[in-house]
Amino acid sequence: MLERISYRPIDCESLPLRLGERAELLAPLGPATGWRVREVGDGNLNLVFIVESDKGSLVVKQALPYARVVGESWPMSLDRAFFEHEALKRLGARDPGRVPDLKLFDPAQALLVMEHLTPHKVVRRALIEGEELPRLGEHLGLYLARTLFRGSDWSMPTAARKADLALFSGNVELAGITEELVFSDPFKDAPLNRHTPGLEAVAQAVHADRALKIAAQEMKARFATCAQTLLHGDLHTGSVMATADDTRVIDAEFALYGPMGFDVGVLLAHLWMAFFTRKAHRPDMRAAARTGDQLLATAETCWRVFAAEFSRLWRTERTGILGGRDLFEDQGDAVGSEAVLARHLDTVWRDALGFAGIEIHRRILGLAHVAEFEVIADLGLRAALERTALAFGRHLAVNRRDVNTVELDTVDAVNRVARDMERQ
Repeated sequence: MLERISYRPIDCESLPLRLGERAELLAPLGPATGWRVREVGDGNLNLVFIVESDKGSLVVKQALPYARVVGESWPMSLDRAFFEHEALKRLGARDPGRVPDLKLFDPAQALLVMEHLTPHKVVRRALIEGEELPRLGEHLGLYLARTLFRGSDWSMPTAARKADLALFSGNVELAGITEELVFSDPFKDAPLNRHTPGLEAVAQAVHADRALKIAAQEMKARFATCAQTLLHGDLHTGSVMATADDTRVIDAEFALYGPMGFDVGVLLAHLWMAFFTRKAHRPDMRAAARTGDQLLATAETCWRVFAAEFSRLWRTERTGILGGRDLFEDQGDAVGSEAVLARHLDTVWRDALGFAGIEIHRRILGLAHVAEFEVIADLGLRAALERTALAFGRHLAVNRRDVNTVELDTVDAVNRVARDMERQ
């Protein structure tokens, strides 16, 4: 997509030399001679640096021409930096203050400079360490409702919506990664799969589980064919940074148009996986119980706030291609409009459950695992917790249609299933 004749990866030593004359960095940081640079990237794809000075700090993120989690044997396009930049602009406009401020985008170097979020922590790490984030569910519920609604046909006019759909359809490489690594590889004997020792029989059972594989194929079809809205595309607890009072969403390079339930389901899956690992990270039973209650409450709040805010936007901002006010409100039929809303939220909820179940499987049996499980040194305990999480994930994916309401007690019912499975 973009010419990058002079592209070169940066490192701690070369960063001040390469960026030291850019006004976007000089203004907040001062002269490059006073910059202190450290690499902090621990993700699967990119280089990430924090640049500090006595005056301020910024984050520099650069795409690599390969998947960092595998190495140079897996080449990747650098265009993902362009799609991340375009996505963050849109997501930030749709829920102001919920993504980092962007300072510079250098397309030739596949490089983004953005606000350094401090004292924010990556939510995954904060949860492992037992930190309380009392507003996390509320903030993420609002973010999901606002970005998913305002990027959809319910809100956007035809020309803008079609232009965005065409733009993000170019993010084919990362969409393809999701389609294979999330929806296919965990359910077969794929070369990139890995799992904790002791889960061999479980992996084989998953590969032979027809009902689960049908669910995975159905969710893959939903992901690939339902272009409802602009998704973050990788919204898990490692893509969120927070304090007790503030929450920010980062790392949007997987952005594409897809079903609303995908972002919702992936996020819920990671909150539920954290729930299953709490006893490994909280040896004290009371502390573990408290952490578990907080995690389940966060998941509940996230869905409830999402549904409430989405409903508010439906009633106040539904002016897009699918607005339909001429069919309902303009004819005095508010009941009909509410019926369409209820059906849509029901679909999002069922999709979210299915995507959550698939996400749990891919994070335990696929390529990219999560720290909640990976840092558990006792392999026997880790495998036991992962078996429980997989059983729960299967329940979500296979039985998603049986959870047939989005009333306030729905999440409570799902959480009771999680607790019951953990006792088995």
